[in-house]
Amino acid sequence: MVYSQAKVIAGGLAHIPIVIGVFYFIMTFFNKRAIDYAEANKPKKVEKKVVETKVKAKETSSVNAETKTEAPLKVENSKIDKKTMKKKHADVPVNIYRPKTPFEGTVIGNYSLLKEGAIGRVNHITFDLKGSDPFLNYVEGQSIGIMPVGEDANGKPHKLRLYSIASTRHGDDFEGNTVSLCVRQLQYEKDGETINGVCSTYLCDIKPGDKVKITGPVGKEMLLPEEEDANIVMLATGTGIAPMRAYLRRMFEATEKEKNKWNFKGKAWLFMGAPKSANLLYEEDLQRYLENYPDNFKYTKAISREQQNTKGGRMYIQDRVLESANEIFNMIEDEKTHIYLCGLKGMEPGIDEAMTKAAAEKGLNWSELRPQLKKAGRWHVETY
Repeated sequence: MVYSQAKVIAGGLAHIPIVIGVFYFIMTFFNKRAIDYAEANKPKKVEKKVVETKVKAKETSSVNAETKTEAPLKVENSKIDKKTMKKKHADVPVNIYRPKTPFEGTVIGNYSLLKEGAIGRVNHITFDLKGSDPFLNYVEGQSIGIMPVGEDANGKPHKLRLYSIASTRHGDDFEGNTVSLCVRQLQYEKDGETINGVCSTYLCDIKPGDKVKITGPVGKEMLLPEEEDANIVMLATGTGIAPMRAYLRRMFEATEKEKNKWNFKGKAWLFMGAPKSANLLYEEDLQRYLENYPDNFKYTKAISREQQNTKGGRMYIQDRVLESANEIFNMIEDEKTHIYLCGLKGMEPGIDEAMTKAAAEKGLNWSELRPQLKKAGRWHVETY
């Protein structure tokens, strides 16, 4: 088909409205998409997200706030876990004399501590330290080593034994140049024969004027706190009273208080275990402290062969701890209270069981509290 120029132009003009319509449709479509997109991303939507974020943050803060309000309850249940760390003791003498270079001290006293009818043999022995150079000084709660004379079955010199010091740094005569021990002779049966402990027998048998090889002092575990208003709970059996005797003399002997310029204002509570009344050690001194310092000293005895516990069995120190559970743990919750345990190693399980039960009555967990007390330097143990 052949078209004239005029027809072609006329035909083109006739399609212009159609093109415009199509263009308008396309523009409308894209404008609508743009509007929808803008609507979807208006600031209002962003603000909503911010608000939601703030709400979540507020909810988190509320949770934290609730957690913070619960924390004091934990502290109320256990006032021990937030306490200060163990303090280091300054200027404590250690190992002035060693096994290869011991000091030879002179015995100036050796007498029995037991009453008639007692079981076994327990002596109080004092050594003169004046000849020591350097001077063998010590503090309450430490131990010294004793090297017994003679040789063992292999022909070698006997090994030294450690004994808790039973005197203050000023000695029994307050002159500052002696040291005293509280020694029980070890005896046991083997194959129908009575065996005597080597060093304990040696010490119980020595006489004034004899020379004894001494090492030490050693130990920082059983030292007293420096605070005058500290509370001291002492759990002892038999010769475990040795360091306790030193503590109590430092606290309550007038000459000691004057020399130390240390005026004890706290509460001292001694739990003492013994098989019979005749086996109670340093009893006269303890009764004197009770009379003179009733507000500062308490003394509780567990005499196994003469007293009965609530179940009708023998009375042991752990039974006394259970009886006084409330008061003991009221003291323990005070950060100034220290507990000292000294005596035969066999006493530890019983004391631990008693403390577990006592803690449970207060809603506390002893297995958690004990290491906390230890870490804070408030739980002191020396058993053998």
